Amino acid sequence: MLSTRQGVRVLDGADLDAFLTLAGQDPVVNVFADHRARTTNLEPRWLGGEVWGRFDGGDLVAACHVGANLVPVQCNADDARAFAERALTRSRSVSTIVGPHQAVETFWHTVSGSWGQPRELRWRQPHLEISGAPLVDPDPAVRRTVRSDLDELYPACVAMYTEEVGVSPEAGGGAELYRARVSQLISRGWSFARFDEGRLVFKAEVACASPRAAQIQGVYVPPDLRGRGLATAGMAAVVRHVQHHVAPVVSLYVNDWNLAARRAYERVGFVQTETFSTVMF
Repeated sequence: MLSTRQGVRVLDGADLDAFLTLAGQDPVVNVFADHRARTTNLEPRWLGGEVWGRFDGGDLVAACHVGANLVPVQCNADDARAFAERALTRSRSVSTIVGPHQAVETFWHTVSGSWGQPRELRWRQPHLEISGAPLVDPDPAVRRTVRSDLDELYPACVAMYTEEVGVSPEAGGGAELYRARVSQLISRGWSFARFDEGRLVFKAEVACASPRAAQIQGVYVPPDLRGRGLATAGMAAVVRHVQHHVAPVVSLYVNDWNLAARRAYERVGFVQTETFSTVMF
């Protein structure tokens, strides 16, 4: 049964094909939601949350992933308001709202009076893509990580996350869960790094992927080694590997103030295709 609120209801496995068709309207921007749908079959017990769909005449026209991350999918302003109105019927459970700027801004302005003060608002984050070959030579020393790399890799993951998000992933007893996540990425072949004499000097991971796109996260060079081109050549290596073995288009989004990272990605060949926004609690 449809909700009386703007034709919105929770999706389930029977809606999977319709959802993947919707996400496929922009498979790169929607890669996170596409990945989550394919790996969970839209079942709440696997999602750790729900996916809401908005319908018009029986057709799925927009969706919203509602778990730890709330992510709008193909939402215009009206869709975002409809999902926000549904969200206002329950207490906030999400830690992050992230996605295309217009949808996130509209959603947040609708719920902001009830959902409390966010820890940080990042309104203008360039969303970048590369579909061709990298424009610079890949670093031949960048490789997939293996289990024996974990003791060196894990502290770098913690440092990157803390620098990027502003809070340690180990806060509140989260170390075991975060270490498991890093180990999972290694097992999937989605973790890449360069080590010089046993020291990690560059790393990056695939956060999520579909048959059509993959999204990169966790790009990191230790502070004392920055400015030497390690991120540029390292990302070129990651892009080449991902395009050959995971998905044909590689994407990421970056903070607008991180000019050094933006210049590195531009040198590799990434181009901006969208602007993301993130609301963090």
